[in-house]
Amino acid sequence: MEQYELDALKRLTTRPAREYRTIGVVPLTPVLGAEVSGVDLTQELSAEQLAEVKAAFLDHHVLVLRDQDISPEDHKRFAAHFGELRPVNPPPVDGDPYVLEIVTTPESANVAGNGWHADGTADAEPSLGSMLHILRPPEGGSGGDTLFANMHLAYELLSPALRGLLDTLTAVHDGLLAFRGHAVPEGYEVPKSEHPLVVRHPETGRKLLYVNPAYTARIPQLSEDESRALLDVLFRMTAQRPQLHCRVRWAPGTLVFWDNRCVQHHATYDYHPLTRYGRRVALNGGPLKGC
Repeated sequence: MEQYELDALKRLTTRPAREYRTIGVVPLTPVLGAEVSGVDLTQELSAEQLAEVKAAFLDHHVLVLRDQDISPEDHKRFAAHFGELRPVNPPPVDGDPYVLEIVTTPESANVAGNGWHADGTADAEPSLGSMLHILRPPEGGSGGDTLFANMHLAYELLSPALRGLLDTLTAVHDGLLAFRGHAVPEGYEVPKSEHPLVVRHPETGRKLLYVNPAYTARIPQLSEDESRALLDVLFRMTAQRPQLHCRVRWAPGTLVFWDNRCVQHHATYDYHPLTRYGRRVALNGGPLKGC
């Protein structure tokens, strides 16, 4: 490992631990994710609890809350503390316009999110984050883990020379790529946007790498061959560097809240023909700013 990589890991893993008064926070790994205890989402959180959950969210980017027997209204109430609820697109024919049902049946050939991505990066203003509540994981706890990757660290583990180049570039994100030859759902307006390749987190100001294989089509400042080669390097970085990752194993009633601005995720489909059911609520974000 190069010295700049060791330095980046040391900066993250030697930060002083934050002290909490009203919740418990146990990191999943030294660089990403935490299990949060002492929170009952069927009840309104106190101002101090909410402030501590928000602080943990900015510190750890992925929060895991276990044993939450909540209704869709509880789910939406908790989410609304962090931002404006994001409508499901395309909207469901029946049901709540802000709740996306996540359903895997024995007939499912694939599942949404089975590949590294951040949600909706082709939108002009991608989502702030998502809260997924799994009511029924695969029977017997067999498979279905979700992997997450820290994109702040993905940027910091690149060489200084490459970081300097990436700071000057943008990337085109095309919603059509996510369908990979499958039919586009009726009523879905396919988005396409150009974002900085390196953006700053709007709340912390930290730089992060903002590309993913589900939506990022090309880097317009480079030739097609150069763009493809560089994007492939960056995509492999996310997939093949376990230092970036944490893994969440689902159990009934688990809610996971992740920061879509600085985290990618990968919903592993390793449980066919078992079933899974959950509900996701997402939050609106804002425009992305580069360096």
